[in-house]
Amino acid sequence: MTIHVRAPATTANIGPGFDCAAAALDLWNELEVEDGEEEPDVSHLGVRAFARLASPEGKRFRFTDRIPRARGLGSSAAVIALGLVAGARMAGIDPDPERLLAEGIELEGHPDNLAAALAGGVTLTWEDRIVQVSDRLPAVPIGIVPESTVSTAAARNSLPESVPHADAAFSVGRAALLGAAVAQGSAELFGAALHDRIHEPYRAAKAPLLEAVREGLPDGALGATLSGSGPTVIVWAREEAADSCEAALAAAHTDATVIRFTVSTQGACAA
Repeated sequence: MTIHVRAPATTANIGPGFDCAAAALDLWNELEVEDGEEEPDVSHLGVRAFARLASPEGKRFRFTDRIPRARGLGSSAAVIALGLVAGARMAGIDPDPERLLAEGIELEGHPDNLAAALAGGVTLTWEDRIVQVSDRLPAVPIGIVPESTVSTAAARNSLPESVPHADAAFSVGRAALLGAAVAQGSAELFGAALHDRIHEPYRAAKAPLLEAVREGLPDGALGATLSGSGPTVIVWAREEAADSCEAALAAAHTDATVIRFTVSTQGACAA
């Protein structure tokens, strides 16, 4: 039996949506599982995810990685999603995104990236629940992906145990505005919602690109956010200005890779 699945990249947090808001992006990792004599690497994150639902013994795992690692684009969440969906299919289990999220959250540690990788579209999570709030965003995501990497664990360790009440209130208000912007499909509200005081200021030292990008946003850009833990920065462009924004960012950031994404309506699924 051969199983072939794929899972998308993600951008999580989306400004004030810390640990709860994310979107699937149309860049895919793949996994092929087939019968084989090799001993599987049971320490591999994707194999560990698979093993939560089906035995990996006697199986050969072939991963194809296209999502840049340790760049804030959900590469580990995609690998976990691949293993979960493949394991569910091998076991004859319905690959329901919420069920798989509950299985995989111990491996991922926080739900936002994994939820979007499993369900696709724009998702919100709480505990082990997922709601797909939309299959699109009112802006075009353009990623600026530097060569440097950031450890998610190190980035989270830079966060304080508490924040000032005013900063918490600011970010809660912007998070609510983010939800309204997505629900209404409003570019103006979306641009107004992209500021955060809960996590981005504390991660700035490990992701200096964010401030540099914000200081030189091209015409037609609504704003910029740190993607996941960084260091990748997402510039959110008005749809009619996406071409010019992409060109301007590529010219300004020649030491990084600029990728124009689309939001994927699909999550992890058969390839």
